[in-house]
Amino acid sequence: MATASKTVFSKGGSSKRANKSSPASTKNFIERLPHEIMIKILSYLDVSALYSMSHINKLFYQLANDNALWKKIYEAEFGRNRNGRNMPELPVKMEVKHQDVACWRSLYFKTIASLDIQKWKKVPQPVTSYTGLPIHTEQGLRNLHVTWELTVTDRAGRQNTLELSWSKFLRTAVILCWSAGGSLPNYQEFSTLQLHGVRRIALNCPSLKTPGRRSLMAELDMQTLTKGAQVIGQDSLVELRLLQPGIAIAVWKGETSVAFIMFTLHLNKLVERSTEGSHDCPYVEPTDKAPFDDIDPEYGLHGYQLHIILHNTKCELMSGSSPRLFCHRSEISDGWIQFTAISRTNLSQHTRLSGNIFLPWRCEALQGALQSCCIMSVTLLDEFRRTFKCICSPVLMEPQETHVSYDYDGEHYQIHYQDSDTQVKIQLVWTKEQQQFTLISLIVAVSVCRVNEHFHRAY
Repeated sequence: MATASKTVFSKGGSSKRANKSSPASTKNFIERLPHEIMIKILSYLDVSALYSMSHINKLFYQLANDNALWKKIYEAEFGRNRNGRNMPELPVKMEVKHQDVACWRSLYFKTIASLDIQKWKKVPQPVTSYTGLPIHTEQGLRNLHVTWELTVTDRAGRQNTLELSWSKFLRTAVILCWSAGGSLPNYQEFSTLQLHGVRRIALNCPSLKTPGRRSLMAELDMQTLTKGAQVIGQDSLVELRLLQPGIAIAVWKGETSVAFIMFTLHLNKLVERSTEGSHDCPYVEPTDKAPFDDIDPEYGLHGYQLHIILHNTKCELMSGSSPRLFCHRSEISDGWIQFTAISRTNLSQHTRLSGNIFLPWRCEALQGALQSCCIMSVTLLDEFRRTFKCICSPVLMEPQETHVSYDYDGEHYQIHYQDSDTQVKIQLVWTKEQQQFTLISLIVAVSVCRVNEHFHRAY
């Protein structure tokens, strides 16, 4: 390759030719430098710059991940000379070679993530009186730089990881949505679906995805779930299918291609679930020993507090709390313990909704609204104000064909939610005069097995 040149005059008047190197020549010159010199140069960079350098090419990836280099960075940040702590022992034998995987680099980012979590745990976490949930969950997730990723695996074993398209925080829940954008296989070709919470390390690398620690939150066998998926809402463009509580997938009308995937997550222990699991195993909440009381024969059947919110992706439709819920032992039926939060016969408990029941959605340049569909968020506390059961899921409102009501003249509807140990039954009426929905009945049923396990009883 030809090189440009220029004439340089010395003090004595003689001239000489000096070459101006081309980019290729500069690259060859850098590659010919001894690795020790290049690592010495890189040692003057901070962590953000060093991480950015590792994305230039294969050579810089090897150099910027050098174990000896990252060991010095780790010692400078966390070593004995700084804070008096002993250096941790690595689980693998350390050898300073540029071909090795950077164990000290990995340990550095893991330590940073661990210290941030410990710092967050030391901050007092005030809770709301009606839900018993920490007030600053959203702020904590943002301070810890938490995001969520969705990994889709098809039947051929090919994986596709989707970045979060948008999210919406509500008082007791968060809605996560991923737009497919034509990058996913057909709905029937899905094999597994994995949701990971990802903790990004705060580095000054705006154009790069910074290192992150992944925490598995859900793993679905799609080949089993797609067979029993329930359609809970549709419009002229998409239909929304509920795979299991809290997880729904929208398919383009008349096709099998995916429009978007939506998760609705309750805020209870969301920081822990998003950060403290591993890449392959979800976070396991420690079990608290249940208090025991031999004096009260109805122990475990009273003192519950329920908080419920009906909302869509934009606003709340209804919010209410019901304290001191109870169920007499004689009312236990078919393995279920029922709590009546709103009674049909008590008009003072009936609650009007602030709007119609529908679920707005948006996907890239398209948007729409699914009629008769909304999101239900339920928080049930036991008599010691500990979280007993949390629910957050899209639900379907259906017409109630058989009903007798002397108090309301209008069309009656029902919402019925059920999982392995909980049922929620809601009855609503649409009054034409007010053009408004009114919630006239709310019953929550918990399985006897769930209560026995929580309170160490044998009802």
